[in-house]
Amino acid sequence: MPTERFQFEGEGGHQLAAALDLPDGEPSAYALFAHCFTCGKDVLAAKRIATALAAKGIAVLRFDFTGLGSSEGDFANATFTSNVADLVRAANHLRETRRAPALLIGHSLGGAAILAAASQIAEAKAVVTIAAPSDPAHVTGLFKEHIDDIGKHGRVEVSLAGRPFAITRQFLDDVAEHDLMARVTLLRKALLVLHSPTDDTVGIDNASRIFLAARHPKSFVSLADADHLLSRRGDAIYAADVIAAWAGRYLEAAPRPQAVDDAGPRPVVVTETGASMFQQDVAIGPHRMLADEPVAAGGRDSGLGPYEFLLAGLGACTAMTLRLYAERKKLPLRRVSVTLRHAKIHAADCADCETREGMLDRIDRTIALDGDLADAERARLLEIADKCPVHRTLTSEIDIRTALEPAAPAM
Repeated sequence: MPTERFQFEGEGGHQLAAALDLPDGEPSAYALFAHCFTCGKDVLAAKRIATALAAKGIAVLRFDFTGLGSSEGDFANATFTSNVADLVRAANHLRETRRAPALLIGHSLGGAAILAAASQIAEAKAVVTIAAPSDPAHVTGLFKEHIDDIGKHGRVEVSLAGRPFAITRQFLDDVAEHDLMARVTLLRKALLVLHSPTDDTVGIDNASRIFLAARHPKSFVSLADADHLLSRRGDAIYAADVIAAWAGRYLEAAPRPQAVDDAGPRPVVVTETGASMFQQDVAIGPHRMLADEPVAAGGRDSGLGPYEFLLAGLGACTAMTLRLYAERKKLPLRRVSVTLRHAKIHAADCADCETREGMLDRIDRTIALDGDLADAERARLLEIADKCPVHRTLTSEIDIRTALEPAAPAM
């Protein structure tokens, strides 16, 4: 997936470094990601979550707050209020250049900042916090032994995660002024709270306070055994999977551009996500799905397996064909349900097959017809099931031609 890097002007007039992770096709939605305190846009959790969401069709903008990473300015001059203002500016930049973010995601103190900024981003439909404190002042616990000196001297250099940062009295005064829970109560956007019960940096009680203060719709998911920074790749990918699945209920898909031949078949593009050995991103026009293998086969079971996609196609085609026939013949068919299973069998066990040796594929298809149908009508619908286009394709000679895409020229 491509990543665009650029700068935009922050609240203090400084240029802030940003990265926009994009899916291969048209994004289904845009998200804005706020990283943790003293981290940066390229911290592993932010980068992994953004990349995984892009693989699912959601473009993600992440950026370095003032004085961090590649952004201009002095970190000592930044406050919680200025970070919130920079998030709003980032959303404005997306609105002006692409599309306003419909999804807001914040990690640690970035989660608190996202909650504070959410009311100023009208287009945002869903908000996600990851290991977020319920009070921005919680962050002062990271340097509590220096608080008296900061109050006395106005500015003190402290060590955080092995790196020196200047913390000012202005920062302490600013975080103390925010009543974040009042903002959460008035959020009026769907909220997902992700938190590890074993987080020893921001305790799980913070998640409880945020969740209880919020109004519905709201959801809580435990990041069991994860650390505060989601330093294990699997934890970050799991968080992205949960976010994408949950947010899909609230995000509106982008309008699909009209193709020249909109009635023609659309190409199916399957691309490795890189999140695991087998996980694939399946793109068909504006639609995105995941393909994977079960855990027992070495996958993560994050999507349908290849044969399951095949069965789903046959089942959907069967039901559609029966519905079309019933409508044309005005049959009292209320609902169709198709159950399919795939297996390998010995050719000798198939009385109707031409192949007599070795193994062959068998698909068992069971059709349930709900409606006041006569026996003759049910029998006719069973015959019609075999006429669905996918059934005919699977039972006819198929010509599959494979070619390599030309390699990109060396630069």
